[in-house]
Amino acid sequence: MKFVKRDTFEGFTLLEIMIVTSIAGILAAIASPTWLSFRDKHLLNVARSEALAAIRQAQAQAIQKRTKWQTSFRELDGRVQWATHPANIANVTFVDWHDLPKGVRLDPETTLQQAKGVRRVQFDYLGQVNGQLGRVTFSTQHSEKNKRCVIVSTLLGALRSGENRAKKDGDKTCW
Repeated sequence: MKFVKRDTFEGFTLLEIMIVTSIAGILAAIASPTWLSFRDKHLLNVARSEALAAIRQAQAQAIQKRTKWQTSFRELDGRVQWATHPANIANVTFVDWHDLPKGVRLDPETTLQQAKGVRRVQFDYLGQVNGQLGRVTFSTQHSEKNKRCVIVSTLLGALRSGENRAKKDGDKTCW
């Protein structure tokens, strides 16, 4: 029986580990802004879809129940919330509030009527806008560059959604 003497060791050297770690760090630095932008756009799209559905629900309830209904938006503890409820409820703390995705905020561009920190759009028994036209605009806490909005564009209650544009185009888009 012969014994073989081994002079080699298995494993990685410190230099190899440092090179691999550096490459991984560079790739992460390149990919993270793209990932954050993608994530922000997704959150804004979800918020816009929920807001549009909530406003349409208030409009449908107003027609169905033949009374005034509204959708309300507020910011509470860093979260944007929405609620659909009859317009005659004076104290909105008793309505069922729903959170929009974390990280979404009401943009200062929002023009819906405001009272006591609550923005609202209200519909009469015909489903027509009862009061001021306007829009609810969402942006993220990380960037005001990306925006999504729901626009109440006619007194008949026409609704449409929009997203950020490079410049202001009347009330047709978010800017």
